[in-house]
Amino acid sequence: MEFRPFRVPLSTRFRGVTERSGVLIRGTAPDGTDAWGEYSPFPDYTPDRANRWWEAAMEAAHGLWPEPVRDSVPVNSIVPELPAGRAAQLAVANGCTTAKVKVAGTGGLKDDVRRVEAVARALGPEGRVRVDANGAWDVDTAVRSLIELHAAAKAGGGEGLEYVEQPCRTAAELAEVRRRTSVLVAADESVRIPGDADEVMRLGAADILILKAAPMGGVRACLDVVDRWDVPIVVSSAMESSVGLAAGLALALAVPDLPYACGLGTSALLARDTVAVPLVPESGTMRMRHMEVIA
Repeated sequence: MEFRPFRVPLSTRFRGVTERSGVLIRGTAPDGTDAWGEYSPFPDYTPDRANRWWEAAMEAAHGLWPEPVRDSVPVNSIVPELPAGRAAQLAVANGCTTAKVKVAGTGGLKDDVRRVEAVARALGPEGRVRVDANGAWDVDTAVRSLIELHAAAKAGGGEGLEYVEQPCRTAAELAEVRRRTSVLVAADESVRIPGDADEVMRLGAADILILKAAPMGGVRACLDVVDRWDVPIVVSSAMESSVGLAAGLALALAVPDLPYACGLGTSALLARDTVAVPLVPESGTMRMRHMEVIA
């Protein structure tokens, strides 16, 4: 195997992160061709959590992804905490018709409302808007904020928020928000290891599960969760380079039912990538393709 350290800057600060770093691993697929994995856990990961990322990297470097059941997947655009005008531009980037808007940041609810409204207007009546609070709200704040954000998301003529991602920190809080609002609740940070999904579903804490291949231990580990629970799945990235992002795409291509756009367009936030041509959405969708690794 070959190991290549990499470090790539972000073009836009995202959740306090300004760069991504890790190791690319070249191995051999069963058909004898090169296969690449990415090991890039965040610095605050415990050894146990980092080990699952390693398992995902080894799965990829040995070419052990399952066969796809579709040729492409719909992808949402990513809108960080930015002024409304710039947010509207990012919302429709790469032909996406669904946008995920970061909220509950430093600007407060008024800024969030303006951002969501601008995104909704840019997408128009056929577009979809979802918001992600990254667990920053308490239950009461989440319920109050979702009333205003749901109304703002109707600005483009659509039906309001598609869903809210991780409004509060704990699964118990997610369950309470779900009982007190009509907006669908998606669990993201509450599903970081395979067993987490069992607890989330036992508590009735989510309408949707966000699955990320690397933190969960790989594509097949995620598919085990899909097999256990009859709940809609959204496949998302963990801010990897395009090499790691390919694992998320492999998962999305293999999930039997995929009713929502996936959060796999994050390579657009990188100032440079680990491949010659980054893995980005085209006309709002992504397909697997050969990538020339340059890191």
